[in-house]
Amino acid sequence: MNNFIIEYLNIEIGLICLVELGFIMMFLKQFFKEKNGISLCMLLVAVGLFLDAFLIAIGSVKPEGISENVSRVRFLAHGLLIPLMFPICGYALGFGKKAMRILWAVTAVIMVIGLAQGFAVKLEPEVLGKTYRHVSSDATPMWAEKVRRLLSFGTVIPVIIVGIYTWVKKKNKNIFLAGLLMFVFSAVGPATGNFDLIFFFSMIGEVFLCLFFYRFLVGFAKV
Repeated sequence: MNNFIIEYLNIEIGLICLVELGFIMMFLKQFFKEKNGISLCMLLVAVGLFLDAFLIAIGSVKPEGISENVSRVRFLAHGLLIPLMFPICGYALGFGKKAMRILWAVTAVIMVIGLAQGFAVKLEPEVLGKTYRHVSSDATPMWAEKVRRLLSFGTVIPVIIVGIYTWVKKKNKNIFLAGLLMFVFSAVGPATGNFDLIFFFSMIGEVFLCLFFYRFLVGFAKV
């Protein structure tokens, strides 16, 4: 299975890009319809996930890949937009204005730290099949690497916890499924020994994250 995935990895990532672009259009339509905070946050998270996949896909069609500076945009977008998972959780829980202001203040600080790690990370090229991308190197400062990992996994746990609450209290399991499947697919690579494909399996998890976020958003608009 590993060899098959790697052989067609550039095509698979291209398909993920198309799916995520479709979700951006759906979130955008929902935002213009509802004009609320949760739809805007979900839209921006989807944009960040698409940007990550798109830049890898673009690098895959060029023999030399894309430049380090362009690749850094992936890390900057990740650090800036993924923390929006926290306000999404707040909106899903039905936080009042005061609680949301506090949560937004905390999120803003995390976004600044995330942006800082995007600039601090040291990149090196990596080739996997026909896929060319830049990854964090051993020269990356320890604090930046820890922030990057915390943003990847530390934002999913609250989504799962909030998802359990909304499932029990609001009979809506979509937030839970979004977080759970993101977590599961992030763990598929290490669990199967395919450490070189962790980023790809995570991309599949991100597609499910967008899917169930959208399903929740449609139901949220009806409340």
